[in-house]
Amino acid sequence: MTQLLADWAPNGTFRDYDGWDVQAMMEDLIRRAFPDRIALVSSFGTESAVLLHLVAAIDPGVPVIFLDTGKLFPETLRYRDMLAEKCRLRDVRSVRPNARTLAAADFNGTLWQSDPDQCCWHRKVEPLDEALVGFDAWITGRKRVQGGIRVGLPIIEHEPDGKIKLNPLATWSTEQLQRYIAEHDLPRHPLWDRGFRSIGCAPCTRAVAPGEDARAGRWAGLGKSECGIHLARQPGLPQIGIAGATLDG
Repeated sequence: MTQLLADWAPNGTFRDYDGWDVQAMMEDLIRRAFPDRIALVSSFGTESAVLLHLVAAIDPGVPVIFLDTGKLFPETLRYRDMLAEKCRLRDVRSVRPNARTLAAADFNGTLWQSDPDQCCWHRKVEPLDEALVGFDAWITGRKRVQGGIRVGLPIIEHEPDGKIKLNPLATWSTEQLQRYIAEHDLPRHPLWDRGFRSIGCAPCTRAVAPGEDARAGRWAGLGKSECGIHLARQPGLPQIGIAGATLDG
């Protein structure tokens, strides 16, 4: 990581990547900057096919971390397998919550009703932190058009733990994403035709009405818009999904 940090600019961007297109930037990061030390974290949601396809075109062996929370739609699990085959991904890692932790904190599986932040913490944040041990960088599919605190999303972030987090599609529009999916004949998430535009765990996700924001169906009515894996927090504390939350990095 030493050489990469030397390229780090004070404004939080890489000077070397100014003007580069997404494919070229990711290829340089995957092959030169972080060979064998970078992972893609994917929800296998409605727009995940774009980033998975882009990365697979560079190296289908890049580890793909999928958080199988135990509360996902069956359709998402089927879509994971469909996309993995379509993109010929060689290393999809389905990461599950710690069974002992759930037995103590969510023994009856209803924590999402009483404390959704704690539920996300145990089912997403903790498992991802463990899965990323050994990696120096990770790639996400977040975009500014998703709104909320993502509006000002940078393309490259320097995490408090020293890792580099990449948001290569940060500036992409909805039209660009949909055009890419169509041009490359990528399969749609099975719930797309039922009005789901942003998909997380089944109990906390609903379809959106025409004209609603794409993420309006996530934690609807709970005053929560993020699961927490991308939010600033103190180590060990579930400081997530709350009003006024900020991006980490």
